[in-house]
Amino acid sequence: MATTKEIKNRISSVKDTQKITNAMYLIASTKLRKAKNDLDHTRPYFSALQEEIKRVFRIAEDIENQYFYPITGEHELNGSYGYLVITADKGLAGAYNQNVIKEAVKLMKEHEDPKLFVVGEYGRHYFTSHNIPIEKSFLYTAQNPTIHRAREIADILLDLFNKGKLAKIFIIYTDMQGAINSQACSTRILPFHRAQFIVPNSQEKKVKTPFEFLPSIGKVLDIIVPSYVTGFIYSALIDSFCSEQNARMNAMDSANRNAQELLEELSIQYNHIRQSAITQEITEISSGAKSMKRKAKKKSSREV
Repeated sequence: MATTKEIKNRISSVKDTQKITNAMYLIASTKLRKAKNDLDHTRPYFSALQEEIKRVFRIAEDIENQYFYPITGEHELNGSYGYLVITADKGLAGAYNQNVIKEAVKLMKEHEDPKLFVVGEYGRHYFTSHNIPIEKSFLYTAQNPTIHRAREIADILLDLFNKGKLAKIFIIYTDMQGAINSQACSTRILPFHRAQFIVPNSQEKKVKTPFEFLPSIGKVLDIIVPSYVTGFIYSALIDSFCSEQNARMNAMDSANRNAQELLEELSIQYNHIRQSAITQEITEISSGAKSMKRKAKKKSSREV
């Protein structure tokens, strides 16, 4: 059985750990609020870009463009498929990283020639340790997503797509669906399906004055789509970052509750051992007093 000193040391150790988990919870909470605020400030611009693409398809629904599937519909494309995988730089976030990697591995098995692009130290370490080749690793931290970094990623992927080295591009990230739930998901970002931008007739806004696109509709799409892809990647980076912080908050909150339960158990155990020691001391004192009393009686009886 553990001694009171050992239990006190264990209680002190658990309290020190609890201070760390509390600090990590507060840090994650602050980062989450800041990231959400940044996303809210940039989202209107990229929503406007999406509306402009819809406007183009309202004017010319049958337009052909390299960034969209042909009018005949979606079909299998020959060539390499690119996969942009967004993970965290560290753990202590529950199953956040494992869920993203599981989704990425599952998707990559569906095509013979996958090209892997990784954001986050955790993902780099996993794929390297499992001998899965990485086409491009973005070495800057996943802890500070910015529009500049999203544009760098988009430029590299778009360049490979335009040169025909990538037939399709997928992004695997974690979508924060609410204050509690997050889910690893995969989305094809290129080529787009034109159905994403064609508005149903019941919701279509009537165009009173025809629009003129200079130099052409195709050139306008060639300019708008890369910016839209950049916005989508930036949104995925922020969503992943928010999901990571949310997962870390939940993990640290769970650790705090477990630590509190452990402290209560250790306190009860400490009190029991302490009470047993006190009871034993009282018993020993009482036994010693009785023994001395008996000796005193024997001594007085001899004297008589």
